[in-house]
Amino acid sequence: QAQLVESGGGLVQAGESLRLSCAASGSIFGTKTKNWYRQAPGKQRELVASITVGGSTNYADSVKGRFTISRDNAKNTVYLQMDSLKPEDTAVYYCNVATVFGRDFWGQGTQVTVSS
Repeated sequence: QAQLVESGGGLVQAGESLRLSCAASGSIFGTKTKNWYRQAPGKQRELVASITVGGSTNYADSVKGRFTISRDNAKNTVYLQMDSLKPEDTAVYYCNVATVFGRDFWGQGTQVTVSS
């Protein structure tokens, strides 16, 4: 079974940047989208950004213009570049791969904390 491992989280000040990485242990057959979710304390998990197999991207309104999702297929890695970070971006960020078979794969999460 493929495993997803996130890295790149940390503590930054408002206005700074972070880049999250999500490396898969191998290619996932039937991949439909690769996604980044986040969950803040006391809140539901929300979709932040997604990228399709064809390369189309989609973002939550709250991060449009600040976050960029990208991928390196040769490395089985998806990235989330986060610029102009705000305190409200503080959350655990999860990598997700959704397949055409209805099965999802999740990473363990990485903490992002933005101080004001």
